[in-house]
Amino acid sequence: MKVLAERRSSRGAESGANGAGYPESYWRSLHFFNGYRLLVALLLLASVLLGEERLHFETHDRALFIRVTVVYVLFGVACIAMIRTRWRFNVQIAAQVLSDIVIITLLIFASRGVGSGFGLLLLATLAGAGLISRGRLALFFAAFASIAVLLEHSYEVLFFEGSAAQFMQVGFLALGYFATALVAHTLAQLTRQNEEIAAQRALDVANLSEVNRLVIRDMPDGVVVVDGDGAIRQMNRQAEAFLGPLNGREDVMLTDHAPQLAAHLVRWRAGAAGVASGYAASMDERHGLRFVPVSASPEAGTVIFLEDLSRAREQAQQMKLAAIGRLTSNIAHEIRNPLGSISHAAQLLHEESEHAPGTRRLLGIINDNTQRLNRMVNDVLGLNRGQAALLETIRIGDFVRQFVAEFSETEKAAPGLFVVRADLALSILFDRTQLNQVLWNLCRNAMRHCRGNAGSVQIIAQRVRGSRVVKLDVIDDGPGVPPAVRGDLFEPFMTTAQGGTGLGLYIARELCVANGAALDYVESSAGAQFTLTCRAGG
Repeated sequence: MKVLAERRSSRGAESGANGAGYPESYWRSLHFFNGYRLLVALLLLASVLLGEERLHFETHDRALFIRVTVVYVLFGVACIAMIRTRWRFNVQIAAQVLSDIVIITLLIFASRGVGSGFGLLLLATLAGAGLISRGRLALFFAAFASIAVLLEHSYEVLFFEGSAAQFMQVGFLALGYFATALVAHTLAQLTRQNEEIAAQRALDVANLSEVNRLVIRDMPDGVVVVDGDGAIRQMNRQAEAFLGPLNGREDVMLTDHAPQLAAHLVRWRAGAAGVASGYAASMDERHGLRFVPVSASPEAGTVIFLEDLSRAREQAQQMKLAAIGRLTSNIAHEIRNPLGSISHAAQLLHEESEHAPGTRRLLGIINDNTQRLNRMVNDVLGLNRGQAALLETIRIGDFVRQFVAEFSETEKAAPGLFVVRADLALSILFDRTQLNQVLWNLCRNAMRHCRGNAGSVQIIAQRVRGSRVVKLDVIDDGPGVPPAVRGDLFEPFMTTAQGGTGLGLYIARELCVANGAALDYVESSAGAQFTLTCRAGG
């Protein structure tokens, strides 16, 4: 995330580092410093050329003064040109400041010594150098300037009858140089600390902004951020899918892009105190609205949440099913013991030899219904147990043929009722026991609703071309599933067969999900078709 923030902050001029490793602000400051140098050099040259008798800068050597100022002008132009190369910032500023000290010392020599006042020009040079270089070598520059001025005045005293009393003035001037350097160094340190704090704050803000953008982008609900004037500032993908994309446009008004949503926003802002306690509204059957002000005043901006009501309904449905599951599991455990007692008593009565035909019929009814209740109890307990799938590679052709033989013998199916079409080399990944349970449920339903002719039920296994997916279809030639109940076909406790539990298809689909597969009903022109889509084996 920090990398993202650094990339974003690099768009600003202050953070665009060059090849030498210094921000652009350093080079810009050095450019202004060189502009000041060139201006001073031009003023000095103009004063000596135009002043004649009114200015006496050239008391010792007018020719030297002119030559030095000309060199100073040329040096200023060369420094400005050198900045464009962005070559070694520290080397450039050190060379420039040392050259300034040498040139200004020569001007002092050519202009009657320290009494000319040219030594004060070094104060500005030292201050600028300390601030631009962030305090680096500031004291060294001050020491170099002090030594240069001291040597110049000593030369004046020794060879040009300079006044020894002016050594005091030179000393104060040197103290000024060091004081200026120390102040510049302190200010530079403070500036550097403030820059580091500002840079860290910029990173924090950029990181926070990036986190907010990612959170808003990946939220399941739609999010629209609107400013006080009603212009859209941000909108995530979910909101664009519902309201329409902005296509990169900026400052789009909400009234133009989503008039209905804008009307709800106006009504919310017109509430008590502008931010009424929860404003609940609906855009349509799927989306609800929730408004959150950015600050105490809604005029500062509003965050609008488009909540997916269908997802909330699904969660409520899952909670309801979980509660029903726990309830039915408890009831099933309570039913099992008395049910076993009833079944055992009916079997004992059935074993007695002397029974009237009516009594035998009643005992048969008791036996059939106890078996039905027992099957329902087992289905409910199996539904709540949630057994894990033990995946293995199954050759689907051999498995289905063996399954049909076992199923036909157990369920007393007519010979030739089932037709199997599956490649013997085709394999799938599935739990063998759970696949048997899924197919048993589907084939029992197909046998119950088919016409009962030879080939009325077809089991077809085939691989989807160009993928590692196998489809296993169970097709019968019966009347099919009525359209009115297709939507609830896999719901628990939903059945159209007399005596059914309504859990068979629901459990079959849950077992498929546990194996990474899917079970669906496919609409067909004749009969019913259930398709099991699963992964191909290795």
